[in-house]
Amino acid sequence: MGSDTGTGPEHLTERQKKWFASVRESLERETGKTLDDWAAIARTCPETKPRARLAWFKDHHGLGQNRASYVLSVAFPSERPTWDNPDEARAALWTDPASLAIFEALETAVAGFDGLVTGQRKTYSAWSREFQFAAAKPVKGGTAMLGLAVTPDASPRLLEPRNESWSERLRAKLTLSSPADVDDEVRALLKTAFERS
Repeated sequence: MGSDTGTGPEHLTERQKKWFASVRESLERETGKTLDDWAAIARTCPETKPRARLAWFKDHHGLGQNRASYVLSVAFPSERPTWDNPDEARAALWTDPASLAIFEALETAVAGFDGLVTGQRKTYSAWSREFQFAAAKPVKGGTAMLGLAVTPDASPRLLEPRNESWSERLRAKLTLSSPADVDDEVRALLKTAFERS
């Protein structure tokens, strides 16, 4: 795969696209090697697990966390399906039919938002405009957790997040037990969060 891996326009915000471009440009400017050069070096890594590869790459080649992660995502795209193949990553994440039904109700709720960017990560699905305004992840037992870029006092149903892997902008969370929980109030909260992003 070439160095354009992971920059598909339909899954990245303008801010994310600029970030990837700046990482690529500064990598070449500051190291004298292109992203493709670094990806070729990364493929020589004797480690096979992603975290071990990251540690090896940082230790042996001195790249920081963000640069090393980006290079590894280009060198080993099948291990990072979230950027290269968001549909595959979505299917791998939302395997429980009950959780998937809740997620699909959320997708329907945000579908008409003008300028919506849908992103997929390993452990959650995200929605952004300029910034991430909501994310959802499946939870054991056929439920889903929704994170929102609103404060917990926006609704008595909302809780403060604890150790969530999504953006720190998502300052409230809500457990959804069925698609019916994606009601008018949740749709209004999603819209409010979107408008602030």
